[in-house]
Amino acid sequence: MKCLYYLAPTLASTRTISDDLYSVGVSDWYIHVISRDEAGLQKERIHSSNYIETLDFVRTGLLGAYVGFFVGMLGAFLLMATKVFGTNVSLFPYFAAILLATFFGGWLGVMLGTGMESKKLQQFHNEIQGGQYLFLIYAKKGKGEAIKSMMRDKHPESEHAATDEHFMNPFSDVIRRNHVAPQ
Repeated sequence: MKCLYYLAPTLASTRTISDDLYSVGVSDWYIHVISRDEAGLQKERIHSSNYIETLDFVRTGLLGAYVGFFVGMLGAFLLMATKVFGTNVSLFPYFAAILLATFFGGWLGVMLGTGMESKKLQQFHNEIQGGQYLFLIYAKKGKGEAIKSMMRDKHPESEHAATDEHFMNPFSDVIRRNHVAPQ
């Protein structure tokens, strides 16, 4: 499965695109729209995005857990080297220190990430703030070309902005198609 990113200029266009996606067999579960106009999306009954897609807490939580793990390993090594718990101690306190540091790092990463825009959406920030609507269409294997064809034929006003081949990987980059960044 891959994620297709399309930019639509207006709410009316977003409504018709959504209806046409239903007609080619894409259900609400696989369509998410990111917009500044959440009220308009609700009024038109267009499936909006969720926090997992718009915030960066998954990626920062994993990064925090990685950092916490390595800090915990360093701390456990220092505890072993200084023999704080004595000389005849099981490995449990050291594993507990590693586990505690990993969980703390993950928790701290999640807390930081809830205040950050998703790394994958940062390059669409100006368009979304400018009033455009960003579609995230999750295409099952074999459906991607049908979706692209329908969008090309029925919605030339929309821009196929990107394709994310690895949307499940929070560390992968989304590369924009034919986009010139504003100077």
